[in-house]
Amino acid sequence: MIKVLLIILLFISSYAKDIETSGTVISNNEKIVTSRHFGYIKKVFIQEGSFVKKNQILYKIDSSKLDSLKNEAKSNLAILENKLANIKLNYKRYKRLYKDDLIAKYDLEQLELNLLNLKNLVSIAKAKLTQINNEYNYLNVKASNDSMVIKKSIKEGEMAMPGAIALVLTDLENLKIKTSINESDLINIKKSQKVEIIFPSINFETTGIIDAIIPSVDNTSHSFIIKISFDKKEQVIYPGMYAKLVIKTNRIKNEK
Repeated sequence: MIKVLLIILLFISSYAKDIETSGTVISNNEKIVTSRHFGYIKKVFIQEGSFVKKNQILYKIDSSKLDSLKNEAKSNLAILENKLANIKLNYKRYKRLYKDDLIAKYDLEQLELNLLNLKNLVSIAKAKLTQINNEYNYLNVKASNDSMVIKKSIKEGEMAMPGAIALVLTDLENLKIKTSINESDLINIKKSQKVEIIFPSINFETTGIIDAIIPSVDNTSHSFIIKISFDKKEQVIYPGMYAKLVIKTNRIKNEK
């Protein structure tokens, strides 16, 4: 009798019910936008929820501070180049004088050293000016790809601080569905398992597969986070959308 009961239980367990649950769409590719240059924010072109294209300008930083640095660098370079031109003339003259034994070799060598040092200073000044000119590229902060703005932390007139979060963009192409299951359901779950998906708000049905099974941060909940990749076909799906899920379990039982 016990043997018969065990066989019945094994038969029933091999046809475990599908797991019905719900989940939320998340982006698998969020980008944090920060400024690379100090300055007041001159213009903001987007709002939370705005769709942006790759290389679209998101906001502009005022160039006043950079203009001042550029003018200073140009002035310094002009002074150094003028000194270099004068020392080159003196060097030619010293070479003639040395050839005629009218000055000591030490004097010529000192001038050669000064000439070399000044050339180095001019090179450094030119590099600094080039660097400042390149900084102008960062005054127009652009989107790195097609995406949606999900967080905006800046306003016109505020100071842009390098490293501070200005915007958060989310990629609408690389989406997943996030849900959680009880630890007791793990026996019926594995990666690449098929999931039926329904988006009630847009009356859209599709399929997906389990991409990742991750233990919950809260150890007391005894639950696991599941991430599901899915085919959105031609539908426009947004992060935060609600989805009904049916995780197919019979296949797993029959495979074991």
